[in-house]
Amino acid sequence: MRIYAFTDGASRGNPGESGVGVVLKNERGERLASLYGYIGKTTNNIAEYTALQTCLKKAAMLDCTELIVHSDSELMVKQLNGAYKVKDAGIKKEFETVHHLLQAAAFQFTISHVPREQNKEADKLANLGIDTKTPLKL
Repeated sequence: MRIYAFTDGASRGNPGESGVGVVLKNERGERLASLYGYIGKTTNNIAEYTALQTCLKKAAMLDCTELIVHSDSELMVKQLNGAYKVKDAGIKKEFETVHHLLQAAAFQFTISHVPREQNKEADKLANLGIDTKTPLKL
């Protein structure tokens, strides 16, 4: 099954209180899963990578053969697509975690950048994670 995902990480302050939001949909646009959670105090970039890791883990739990991810984090997308190098040590750890998850995945993966306006559902969930301080769960 092809899954379309939208991920977002939010941080109030940089670093600051942070949350993640993930929405997974099937080819008909039907929602398969909505995930959100609070991840403590961290940077926005770490929150973005944590949201993607959450997405990859959830997709692996579903009958996913192809995962198409949309994110409004231009930095993360360009790093994962090889256009930008990863220089920051903290981000490098998260980048490597994503690659390990992808190596273990049984699905094809693509990621693309979308404007914030096209990522409102995931953004709303990431902020809900911060507002409610709900721990992140799969």
